[in-house]
Amino acid sequence: MNESTTRKELIDVQLKQAGWDVNDYTQVVEEYVVDLKVSESTDKYLNSQFSDYVLLGKNGKPLAVVEAKKSSKDANTGREQAKQYCYNIQKQTNDILPFCFYTNGHDIFFWDLENAPPRKVVGYPTREDLERYLYIRQAKKPLTSEFINTNVAGRGYQLRAIRSVMDGLEQKRRTFLIVMATGTGKTRTTIALVEALMRAGWAEKVLFLVDRIALRDQALEAFKEHLPNEPRWPKLGEKSISKDRRVYVSTYPTMLNIVRDDKETLSPHFFDLIVVDESHRSIYNTYKEVLDYFNTITVGLTATPTDVIDHNTFKIFDCEDGLPSFAYTYEEAVNNIPPYLCNFQVMKIKTKFQSEGISKRTVSLEDQKRLILEGKEIAEVNFEGTELEKKVTNKGTNTLIVKEFMEESIKDSNGVLPGKTIFFCTSIPHARRIEGIFDQLFPEFNGELAKVMVSDDSRVYGKGGLLDQFKNKDFPRVAISVDMLDTGIDIRELVNLVFAKPVYSYTKFWQMIGRGTRLLEPTNMKSWCTKKDAFLILDCWDNFEYFKLKPKGKELKQATPIPVKLFSLRLEKLNLAIEADNIEIQVEEAIRLQNQIELLPLNSIVVKDNSSAVVKVNDSIFWKDLTLEKLEYLKTEIEPLMRTISGVDYKAMRFEKDVLEVSLAKLKNEEVKYVMLKDALIERISDLPLSLNVVLKEQSLIKETQRVHFWSNINEEKLNNLIDKLSPLARYIDNRDLNTGPAKFNFEDELISKEMVEFGPENEAVSITRYREMVEEKVRELTESNPILKKIKEGISITEDEVGLLAKELHEENPHITIGLLQRVYQNRRAKFIQFIKHILGLEVLETFNESVANAFNTFITEHSNLSSRQLQFLDILKKYILEKGNLEKKNLIESPFTMIHPEGIRGVFSMKEINDILQLTNKILAA
Repeated sequence: MNESTTRKELIDVQLKQAGWDVNDYTQVVEEYVVDLKVSESTDKYLNSQFSDYVLLGKNGKPLAVVEAKKSSKDANTGREQAKQYCYNIQKQTNDILPFCFYTNGHDIFFWDLENAPPRKVVGYPTREDLERYLYIRQAKKPLTSEFINTNVAGRGYQLRAIRSVMDGLEQKRRTFLIVMATGTGKTRTTIALVEALMRAGWAEKVLFLVDRIALRDQALEAFKEHLPNEPRWPKLGEKSISKDRRVYVSTYPTMLNIVRDDKETLSPHFFDLIVVDESHRSIYNTYKEVLDYFNTITVGLTATPTDVIDHNTFKIFDCEDGLPSFAYTYEEAVNNIPPYLCNFQVMKIKTKFQSEGISKRTVSLEDQKRLILEGKEIAEVNFEGTELEKKVTNKGTNTLIVKEFMEESIKDSNGVLPGKTIFFCTSIPHARRIEGIFDQLFPEFNGELAKVMVSDDSRVYGKGGLLDQFKNKDFPRVAISVDMLDTGIDIRELVNLVFAKPVYSYTKFWQMIGRGTRLLEPTNMKSWCTKKDAFLILDCWDNFEYFKLKPKGKELKQATPIPVKLFSLRLEKLNLAIEADNIEIQVEEAIRLQNQIELLPLNSIVVKDNSSAVVKVNDSIFWKDLTLEKLEYLKTEIEPLMRTISGVDYKAMRFEKDVLEVSLAKLKNEEVKYVMLKDALIERISDLPLSLNVVLKEQSLIKETQRVHFWSNINEEKLNNLIDKLSPLARYIDNRDLNTGPAKFNFEDELISKEMVEFGPENEAVSITRYREMVEEKVRELTESNPILKKIKEGISITEDEVGLLAKELHEENPHITIGLLQRVYQNRRAKFIQFIKHILGLEVLETFNESVANAFNTFITEHSNLSSRQLQFLDILKKYILEKGNLEKKNLIESPFTMIHPEGIRGVFSMKEINDILQLTNKILAA
């Protein structure tokens, strides 16, 4: 393609897409005459030169130069020529320096001379874009002297983060990676940055990208609060993109659809700044195309600890590995005085079935008998603990987890109900089962205590939706989530997180922990959460132990997209056909490969960047006389583009892939593999529901595939017929009997371990059990040499000074031996130091506070055997209150939660004598 053809068929079309009419001389001048003076001191001119295109502003003056080269040439050969045209036109017009473009029709480069180096772009700016670029160039102010709105982001680290970006921009950097722990205000920091850049004239249009709708709505609210005068998109109910806004908040899928399908309404130069929330690897595998399309100043935000951020993420933002543009860690936030984030405690629980699996060996005899009465074979029940909620589900295990949560959770100010909580579940069915257990165990809350919140439920979103209720209302208290609430959701009142599933990604693990790290805002205190010193994580799947052993977790392999896999298999089959000189298969597979290539979205940036390769394989000449070299070209140049295919029937493609794998195994004489793949395909075909009319039409073929005779005479024609007739029906396979799935049981499970875990920033984990062993070993070790310990062991009284001296010496031996930790570990907040020492030495038994409270109430109830159910319920609330608060005043007994039983509290439930007995009981407990 020569230069003239390149201009006519490629460049003119691309300019038209950006709104430039090359036939309108008020917009575009082709072969623009550039006169060159010999020198400034003379009016003599050299021979004139001709710029291929000059784009004009509304005032008729040159805005940009476009230098064209023929498509077979490297676009960079026009770089210097285009630059000289720009400077010469500036001299000639005595006006602005035009923007610079050079292209070969496939690759387009944009150069803002004197302000930034050239960069590759995917299209031309509109006239409005160029005039905005010019305004920014002329109006922008130095960022070093621009103030930051500390009412939006006033913490020291937030200001440092903003300054790191502003300083980088002054140094002509365009990409930044900001690492800030969840809860430290990434969104507020972003908004303050956006405001400063807009005020300084560096940006007029900003895009904030998030990975889910809930986070989009949350970000829109934040921009509305802190930048109320900046027009935002979308407004409530808006579907199509509007071009008259300043702040745009979008999910990645929405913006990808706009980029691919509505490019005529949104140019690649539309935004001046893009902020990418949750900048981790998984997002860039799928949605990097959005960033490639706009290719502007980009700020990535992530809460992932720096040492586990993926190498590719650093690369995308032009940062050295491990060195983001700015970082502020969770540890820094927690250890700040005052702290910016909340610390957490971990309680690890494990059930018998989780540890030992579900089998005849672990199921109780009573449950085995019940199974036999139901006509089931106990011998068929054999599942590993790791298969729970995958291959098997047991209601008893889930029930035990819910009960333990209700017992151990941090409660609200009344000390009875759990504070706001997220349950992280394995799957939507798992979440529904947990929800059902809450409803069954606590029917008095009428189904309002716990609610499932998943992204594909429209009731979750919007004002009054489930998420809004969870954030702003007393109920529900428990949000049961599958992935949706793992990241980004900002609910400061969260005090419990339940890991009811195993987590293998360290990035996701910390994102989940981050849901609870935010401190309360004193000015916006909710009645159900008036205090938050720490939050509790109930770990039901040894996640903390896993990340202690594998600090970076498990690297999850990215699945090969079905279109890529299918294309690869067809190439492999075509390769075999060429080697075997099988013309029939060559022709068939070549046609099917061409059909798949036609599915490529030509407006995808990835495809557009490889447009020359696509043009080459779309030429019929390419497919004549296919060679192994041509197949290699298809594999290296075209196969990677298959990942851009979207909006197709993936289930049909998957079925086609399954048939193709059978065909390949047969062609390669891999008998064992062929039988295995064939049997799997037969089973999959048998799952097609003949109850549907559309499937019933192929009943004869479906039944034929279930016979041995069909496969004993199998050939390529029959296999291709399966693809053509049955792959469009594959979408109906998953609509069969909903009762299929994991095996379901309701065996009674039991708790085999429950302990608090200390989990520090360096992944060190010390269980309560290990801490006690450590202290007891140290005390016993020193008993032989320490005179004070010797006196205690021999029963000799010691003075208070000696007690203080002993405490100091033990603390010097091990700084973790403190009265506070001892009280927490031995669960007795009232015991004194000497009591712990005597307990360790075996001189006296030290009950935990919980044990002493429980024993005292049990004794009281035994002595008052005539108590009514309402009175017993009152005493249960009283016991829980004391356990939670560690204190009680008489006036509390006529306040909430005791007024739940009777409006007058204790006075409406007990006689005066009984009240006096109860007060004696509580005084005795609290005085101990």
